[in-house]
Amino acid sequence: MKTDFHRSGLALLLAALCIGPARAHHSVAAEFDQSKPVTFTGTIQKVAWMNPHIYTHIEVKAADGKTIVYRVEGGPPNTLFRQGWRKDTLKHGDAVTVSGVRAKNPESMNVGMATITTVDGKKVFTGTGPANLAPAAP
Repeated sequence: MKTDFHRSGLALLLAALCIGPARAHHSVAAEFDQSKPVTFTGTIQKVAWMNPHIYTHIEVKAADGKTIVYRVEGGPPNTLFRQGWRKDTLKHGDAVTVSGVRAKNPESMNVGMATITTVDGKKVFTGTGPANLAPAAP
């Protein structure tokens, strides 16, 4: 009887420890300012598949000739994979257009809630909502 109680208590403790990190995940509003929309065109530098989010690094030439590298935050790798993303969906050097929102921190080059559109019109939704690799509507 005592052993069953200890096992149940241990199971509850382990469940609580697992739930804590999931609840600690940040909200979009914690990092990104929805009143700061941004749209830019550039080329893919790299796509970093890591938890808890992937990041697509996109190089853009600014009006003054300087190079800016934006980090576009995507969803979790497992979720994106199930929605049709693959590591080669976006390749180094691909030209893309990004629409999203800037980070609250003016020094940050992070972009969230973004849609990446390839030159052939495919939209890759990396923010909230389902991923979609279908061609854009004309």
